[in-house]
Amino acid sequence: MTTPRFGHLPDGEAPAEGAESFATLLAEAGVVVERIASHRAASPEGFWYDQPSAEFVFLARGSATLAFADGTERVMAAGDWAVLPAGCRHRVEATSAEALWLAVHLPPA
Repeated sequence: MTTPRFGHLPDGEAPAEGAESFATLLAEAGVVVERIASHRAASPEGFWYDQPSAEFVFLARGSATLAFADGTERVMAAGDWAVLPAGCRHRVEATSAEALWLAVHLPPA
């Protein structure tokens, strides 16, 4: 018999200003679910995420701006979500002091 696990998304490590903290909530069958807490964070200058698989992100709290390699930006507020396809070059341009994300990384196609 397997035992269910429970949690509360806001519980977890609070990052220092300018940083993010990552916690894996689930890793199974190639799917990884992460809690990401951001405190006025941004990706390093010139850095781009370019992942081999699709990612679903949900901003549960705060605000954030995602930047894309084509020069576009998307401002996100609490409750917004995005699907970032594999190979979609993006970066975190900025977050509010208490931004909280739920990220689901899918296995490569």
